[in-house]
Amino acid sequence: MQQFPFFYQESNTSTEALFCEDLDISEITNVFGTPLFVYSKQRILDNINAFKNAADNTGHPWKISYALKANSNIELLRIISAQDVGASIVSGGELRAALTAGFQPEQITFDGPGKTDAEIDLALRTKIKAIVVESSQELEVVHSQAIALGIVAPVYIRINPHVDAKTHPYISTGLLENKFGIDIDQVLDLIKTFHSPWLNIIGLHTHIGSQITTITPFVEAAESIKHLVLKLKQEASVDIKYLDLGGGRGIQYHNIITHPNIPFENSTNDALIPTHEEFLSSIANVFNGMDIELTVEPGRAIIADTAILVSKVLYTKSNTKRTFVIVDAAMNDLIRPSLYGAYHQIVPVSIVANPEIHLASVVGPICETGDFLALDRELPIINRSDLVAVMCVGAYGFSLSSNYNLRPKAAEVLIDGSKVRIIRKRQTIEDILL
Repeated sequence: MQQFPFFYQESNTSTEALFCEDLDISEITNVFGTPLFVYSKQRILDNINAFKNAADNTGHPWKISYALKANSNIELLRIISAQDVGASIVSGGELRAALTAGFQPEQITFDGPGKTDAEIDLALRTKIKAIVVESSQELEVVHSQAIALGIVAPVYIRINPHVDAKTHPYISTGLLENKFGIDIDQVLDLIKTFHSPWLNIIGLHTHIGSQITTITPFVEAAESIKHLVLKLKQEASVDIKYLDLGGGRGIQYHNIITHPNIPFENSTNDALIPTHEEFLSSIANVFNGMDIELTVEPGRAIIADTAILVSKVLYTKSNTKRTFVIVDAAMNDLIRPSLYGAYHQIVPVSIVANPEIHLASVVGPICETGDFLALDRELPIINRSDLVAVMCVGAYGFSLSSNYNLRPKAAEVLIDGSKVRIIRKRQTIEDILL
């Protein structure tokens, strides 16, 4: 993999400036303002190629399918679709976006526990690769609509394998107390009940959670599903051709940029994250010798570290408890720290030699105590009008943004070497009110 696209470079004798590929971040904000999402095209391509190469090295047939929910900017999707990967979608809107961006219908799978009748109708008419069914009632609806349209419905059954991914409870999806999928012990009876010429059950699907930093939960889920695949063939004459292991592969969030003048954060989880090849090989080994195509659905692992959120410091203040750095980005721009207690490295866009380090909380302007990007973080001294960069915001950054407090959504730009272009205009208050 090539050099990480975000790095410091000398700008004069006393400071270093943060760059993305060939461009100075501060100069970009002079043109496009803040808050601003900045993406690196090269990093997107590098991340996809890393997955593809790792998959090839396992010696087992794999498909890489990008999870649109992580980031569905149409310009980014066009870049991703051109790399011959599939699309994992979870709504009718994402289906429309995937098709608009160039994904072929036979590359698209439709996940999600609550599809509407209209969405199922659209998926069947579009002739996507598979509808991923998550309940017996949903299978009934797919069946009846397939008959009405005269279209045989290609179906994956989503399995809930009851595997604890040891991740945040809000992003755990493989336990019986989660709303996703069908209990693995009920799948055989379900398939026998719905034996029909209008249903073509070609695959199984599972997804056990997000930001998982160890291999063990994935292997446990794979072994459970392997047993089910063999049982379905033996007891129901159902030959499973495709197995989709979902997404959830964790990435590094700490120390994305290392520099002598930026405090180093110790993180046990980062040290545990396996390589792509270790991750894919461990799963492939479970299905060694079986004629079954495997799929993985990375979203975060493809797009997260391709972007930063650049924000301007509005004010600083201190009391007897805390020092606050108040910036113009807020929880409506990046909700992950408030929602999950998620960590994102924050660095100054311009760094001086031997800066004074202090403990500060980086917070936004929204009228909520939960509006923060970092709490009690060791940072170089930051002053009013300085710029800061929040790292690894490409996944679940803009896609989870809102207009809370009637704040317009930030702009997004894409850097390609020495070129930059806007890929989403900054929203205005008129856009919201009209």
